[in-house]
Amino acid sequence: MSRPRSQAEYLARLVPPSVAGLNRRSLLAGAAGTGALLGTGLLAGCGGSDSGSGADSKTVSLGSNQSDPKPKDVIAKVMAGFQTASGIQPAINTVDHNTFQENINNYLQGKPDDVFMWFAGYRMRFFAAKGLAGDVSDVWGKLSGYSDAFKKASTGDDGKQYFVPASYYPWAVFYRKSVWQQHGYQVPKTLDELNTLGAQMKKDGLAPIAFADKDGWPAMGTFDILNLRINGYQFHVDLMAGKEAWTSDKVKKVFDTWAGLLPIHQPDALGRTWQEAAQSLQQKKSGMYLLGLFVAQQFSNDEQDDLDFFTFPEIDPAIGAKALDAPIDGYMMARKPKSEANAKKLLEYVGSKDAANITVKNDPSTLVANSGADTSGYTALQKKAAELVGSATEIAQFLDRDTRPDFASTVIIPALQQFIKNPKDISGLLTSIENQKKSIFTS
Repeated sequence: MSRPRSQAEYLARLVPPSVAGLNRRSLLAGAAGTGALLGTGLLAGCGGSDSGSGADSKTVSLGSNQSDPKPKDVIAKVMAGFQTASGIQPAINTVDHNTFQENINNYLQGKPDDVFMWFAGYRMRFFAAKGLAGDVSDVWGKLSGYSDAFKKASTGDDGKQYFVPASYYPWAVFYRKSVWQQHGYQVPKTLDELNTLGAQMKKDGLAPIAFADKDGWPAMGTFDILNLRINGYQFHVDLMAGKEAWTSDKVKKVFDTWAGLLPIHQPDALGRTWQEAAQSLQQKKSGMYLLGLFVAQQFSNDEQDDLDFFTFPEIDPAIGAKALDAPIDGYMMARKPKSEANAKKLLEYVGSKDAANITVKNDPSTLVANSGADTSGYTALQKKAAELVGSATEIAQFLDRDTRPDFASTVIIPALQQFIKNPKDISGLLTSIENQKKSIFTS
């Protein structure tokens, strides 16, 4: 569920367009095969062997992007539950989260694992439409405990299902209750109140809003929520789909608003990981942090009850504050698994309430998608997060999941980092994004 990014992979992502005669995609593709560029686990596609294939096979392989200790341990427990229930032995191939994401296209066109972990929404539909994922509509015929919204998020452009949801998590503004009680802070309901609160936190010796973007993706969450609050959900998803211009006054207003908020953000964000920013909140050095529910991973068990959140405040009363990012994580099947029967058995299990119950018992930083799960073990934070998502009028999947993968990684990441470093040339920045967008979306 978490979104860790390694510094090595981050630097690999920013390789110039031409290095020793190789373009960026060729370089990354070569790195995926040789390990020359990436210092972490490789997305080699361990499911390509024909050994053990066929109807009598008792094995199945899973490509996992859950590389942080906590989620990695949870996946291991879920797979152990599957083996006990089915007698089929799962082989878990864990790869650094970002390496997995950056090399997924080559992976799926090679010899992928039978089942692989991925995301709902645009990124699922993208690979389904390219014929790089297997149809699991018959698996959905055996599942229960999922709302129509989850099924819709799992459905490709052709009306078939290609995804089984496992967990989801909202993005919100997190804070420590003890710090706020100590200083008498109140939850801001408007942007002006947020700015006033930030100014007071500065006077009290706190970094008002913890902030990190060394790894490229966290700032996307800030852009998302500002765009949702200023321009609304439909404009946001249309912008992500390439249907709206980045040079529009609407987008410029988002960046102008963001520039006004940067003074209350933790400085030097480009040199800080999300974990380090979360730790500054945990250590009571920052007052609040806009991030996903996985921020809870950086807090000890006895600190969980001190963690709380509020949804980002309203900016335009006509739009309100009901839209939010709540990405859905889950599983997909390779287009040609070694054993389709075993792959579908695994998908049926990971979509079951039994698998969800294992997750609930072992991970306080996520919410399970199956409504049949026993959520009595949810922490107060998890219960509140589930209520927040339930009350949302519109739910986005997060910028790098709601748009083309290549656009997010090669255009948006460096653009947002350039903005954070120098927020003065917004018009020039947006012109650059728009020009690159046209090239990518028409390719």
